[in-house]
Amino acid sequence: MESRWETLGPDLRLCVSREHTFGTDALLLSDFAAPRAKEIVCDLGSGCGIIPALWFRQPEQGPEKVWALELQPEAVALMERSLKEGGLPPERFIPVQGDLRALPLQKGICDLVTCNPPYYPTGSGAVSTMAASRRARHEMACTLEEVCKAAADLLHQGGRFCLCHRPERLAEVFRAMQARGLEPKRLRFVQQKPEKPPRLFLLEGRLGGKASLRVEAPLYLEEAGKPSPEMARIYGTEKGGAVWQERENCML
Repeated sequence: MESRWETLGPDLRLCVSREHTFGTDALLLSDFAAPRAKEIVCDLGSGCGIIPALWFRQPEQGPEKVWALELQPEAVALMERSLKEGGLPPERFIPVQGDLRALPLQKGICDLVTCNPPYYPTGSGAVSTMAASRRARHEMACTLEEVCKAAADLLHQGGRFCLCHRPERLAEVFRAMQARGLEPKRLRFVQQKPEKPPRLFLLEGRLGGKASLRVEAPLYLEEAGKPSPEMARIYGTEKGGAVWQERENCML
């Protein structure tokens, strides 16, 4: 499997491949979830591990422990190489090969669960020629309902679940979360520019939470042809506009 390195920070690199790479959506979700120190976290369908890896850009940052659960062995191999050579903390970043439909992890102990799930039901959306991309984009290996069940199983009461998804499926996401006791608590839409409709939303639910939803100000990706100030912060100043273009082209 041909691979390459992506620089995430001064002393942090992530090993990726053509099939197991990442786009802007993952960076947005990682920033939105923002785990606190001492928290126990699981990232479902972690791929190359980008969402949890970003939490360790600085050695003093990141949760106490994060399991990066991934079904495909090729992606797990990339995460294991990132652990050996990329600067990720081996005692805190733990790749796990497994199926979220049959969790290989202890239930009820996570403070936070994250997931960048497949956006399209099987049979809809543009179909990639790469098998890994088809699994990432389409609900071939798991459905939205199965993702929400896994998150609810892993969380303790009061724990948080954060995901990103397409606006046209917002109502479905709400129903799937609430069916598992995950009450939507925080919602943020992502827009290319202020005059454009949302292309993505970020949502946080809380297991056993009361009905009360906070809708945050939209996140704009671009201002005057450049990354917005908030996006520049999320990308990291060491990469700037070049990464903006690269990641924009990689969005699912």
